[in-house]
Amino acid sequence: MEDSSHLYDVYETNAHPPWADHQHQCLENLDNVECLRRKIKFYFMNPCEKYHARGRKPWKLMLQIIKIAIITIQLVSFGLSNQMVVTFKEENLMTFKHLFLKDYVDGSMETYAVYRQKDVYDHIDYIIKQYGLLHNITVGNHEYQKNGAVYSPLSLCQEYYRNGTIYPGNETVEIDADVKTECLKVYPMYHESLREHLPHFELYFKRMLSVKITFVLKAINLQTVRHRELPDCYDFTVIITFNNQAHSGRIKVDLENDVDINECRDWKVTGASARNIYLTVLLDCLIIITCITSLTLCARSMINGIQLQLEYTLYCKTHCGKEVSLSDKLEFVNGWYILIIVSDTLTIIGSIMKIEIQTKILTSYDVCSIFLGTGTMFVWIGVIRYMGYFSKYNILILTLRAAFPNVIRFICCAGIIYLSYCFCGWIVIGPYHEKFRTLNTVSECLFSLINGDDMFPTFKNMKQKSSLVWVFSRVYLYTFVSLFIYMILSLFITIITDTYDTIKQQQQSGIPTSELQKFLSVCKDLPNSGLYRLEKKNSCFLNCCVNRCRTSQETLTSEA
Repeated sequence: MEDSSHLYDVYETNAHPPWADHQHQCLENLDNVECLRRKIKFYFMNPCEKYHARGRKPWKLMLQIIKIAIITIQLVSFGLSNQMVVTFKEENLMTFKHLFLKDYVDGSMETYAVYRQKDVYDHIDYIIKQYGLLHNITVGNHEYQKNGAVYSPLSLCQEYYRNGTIYPGNETVEIDADVKTECLKVYPMYHESLREHLPHFELYFKRMLSVKITFVLKAINLQTVRHRELPDCYDFTVIITFNNQAHSGRIKVDLENDVDINECRDWKVTGASARNIYLTVLLDCLIIITCITSLTLCARSMINGIQLQLEYTLYCKTHCGKEVSLSDKLEFVNGWYILIIVSDTLTIIGSIMKIEIQTKILTSYDVCSIFLGTGTMFVWIGVIRYMGYFSKYNILILTLRAAFPNVIRFICCAGIIYLSYCFCGWIVIGPYHEKFRTLNTVSECLFSLINGDDMFPTFKNMKQKSSLVWVFSRVYLYTFVSLFIYMILSLFITIITDTYDTIKQQQQSGIPTSELQKFLSVCKDLPNSGLYRLEKKNSCFLNCCVNRCRTSQETLTSEA
């Protein structure tokens, strides 16, 4: 015992004992590993834990709350304005139908047609007269378009086969497939009728494909004045079509309009309109600044996560000799940050377009509403991220994320079967059922059947003109409902429930399931332990763990 004691005394007096360099290197490696472990663990903390760990204020959380509030206010304001625009368009379309379509009744557009030659001439003559008497009959602020000092004329165009002789009685037909267009201009202030142009214009009913009447009317939307906004000027291009392409003896009549919104050239509105516009533009500018700040913070967090991923990958490759799995790498890529960046980008673009709409530089209400609506939707979906910090709410997010790959694979397989039914129903049942006339309506009908909607009318509305097709439709619908509702839909629900049970068992057991979680589970330091705080001069954490290791080494040395 004395010799050994004397030996240790000798080592203590030396400046560099034989094992000192090796011990220093081990302690330095341990320092780096613990530093990396704490950095990664801090990255995955929620805002409250980060506040206790380093005292850092949850700026991103507060910014997201403020952003949700002001973006929602912006969306409601724009939604009311957009609703007025859409209402004005729809009501003008209904007005034009009542003004220019003879004996028109609301809701009869699908069955509105003419069957006699005299009726065709009468309807065209009625449209021309109504167009000429517009100032005397309309209750709105409609006006003709002007080219200089002259009103724009009404255009009457007939499309027909160039030449042809058709004799159904002899079952002979000779037709030239080239289509010729013949047009006639009618100015509004002369109150002429089609009869006065008969020597110059004749309808070739046997060869006629269509007759199109086109004219442009102007109007001003005064609804915005009540909401302290500047009014818009509208150009309505009205197109009335007599469709005879089927040559079945029934000429369908349709009216549609193309709308162009322009800035009024000369306007003067008394009141607080200008002030309200300035406040709205100021709010939009505040939202743009807020979204840019949010985007910058999230982009910085994404970069930090990628840097930690590279450090962890290098550690595993250098010290453990193995590659990091793709699932562990993706843990460092926060999908919520990507969602926030996308929503901020959409909101910034939509806000810029909204400012241009408010100042009458741009009139694309629909495009702007898509950007603002999608951006607001993503912002509100992002709230789920903060709900996930509570264990009882987090299981929903974990289940959706875990089940997503299996759900995508299942949808791909089920989608192939779904498309096969769509094509089959369109080809076979389409001529006998209005819900199967186009691929779009077939898909909508079958999707509603999966959800149990509109099932009986789908069976009932099948025409019984062909017994074979009627029997086929029954087999088709019964097999589709049975396959998708009782089998495919049940399997889809089973995938979600199995994933939910798996996630729930993992949470109850608390056993790490990935290499990254096992790596982090070694660090048992709590957020409020003070070990996560950074030194002022160093870029790493306080080496408290290293100090503990050195103290343990000294204790072992003294005991030895």
